[in-house]
Amino acid sequence: MTGAAGFIGSTLSTRLITDGHTVVGVDSLTDYYDVAIKRSNLAGIPADGFTHVDADLNDLDLGELLSDIDIVFHQAGQPGVRKSWGANFGIYTRNNIEATQRLLEAARTAPQLRRVVYASSSSVYGNAESFPTSERDTPQPVSPYGVSKLAGEHLMGLYAHNFGVPTVSLRYFTVYGPKQRTDMAFTRFVTSAITGDEIRIFGDGTQIRDFTFVDDIVEANIRVAMDDVEPGSVFNVAGGSNVSVNEVLAIVEKIHGAPLNVVYVDKVAGDVFRTGASTDAIEAAVGWKARVSLEEGLTRQYAWAADVVAERTTAAQ
Repeated sequence: MTGAAGFIGSTLSTRLITDGHTVVGVDSLTDYYDVAIKRSNLAGIPADGFTHVDADLNDLDLGELLSDIDIVFHQAGQPGVRKSWGANFGIYTRNNIEATQRLLEAARTAPQLRRVVYASSSSVYGNAESFPTSERDTPQPVSPYGVSKLAGEHLMGLYAHNFGVPTVSLRYFTVYGPKQRTDMAFTRFVTSAITGDEIRIFGDGTQIRDFTFVDDIVEANIRVAMDDVEPGSVFNVAGGSNVSVNEVLAIVEKIHGAPLNVVYVDKVAGDVFRTGASTDAIEAAVGWKARVSLEEGLTRQYAWAADVVAERTTAAQ
């Protein structure tokens, strides 16, 4: 599990260990957001069955690491559309492209490897050609982050078609849930609702997103890893919500039971107006379909955030 200390990586690791698997988690604990949160995520993974390797994929002996590995879940990468412009782009090429290429080179000769599952992103579509967007639509990213994730996808396809590496790429559509990163919208929304702080919305809130609960993302990863899927396949993974940010705020306000302190600011370069996916392909291939509704998922994330705020308040007293 690369990126094991992250939101999705730690949640997926916990599920795998609960299901009886052992997990080797690689994470260099970069400081894109508070490292203490990542350490907390690692601490929450069941220790019996989990080993953490604190290392950068660009420096690690990946051949040795993969010598007895059956499945690789490649969750690691540099996130963030807004920070991918300008001088920061070198971080994205190193962490999202170069690290992926090194991992695939090692996968070519891994003796018992059965699957490499790559965490891609809906950002590869940019302003998509049609909705719901299918895997047949042409990717046209509008941010450097999206470009880096698409490059990783292309590498997965190249190593599958040229060397038979059993890759699958999953295009995640706005993943949310407990342990979501602090810079992500839903964590900001529910935490600010609880604390009474200002909620800043980039743009006018009419932008539409297809939101996907983390447990559904975990299930998709496990299914494509365990089932017989054509190497080089690419699948959308989306919750099917297709709602505006303003509609999300209304749901959060309902859960919270009081008005929110919302402020609208200028939109950010690289943010698309709409995302919305067809998941027919992954449903046909492995029977996956999103199960958690947006209101149920937000209710669970709100409860998690309330616990986090309470813990911080207690610690500060």
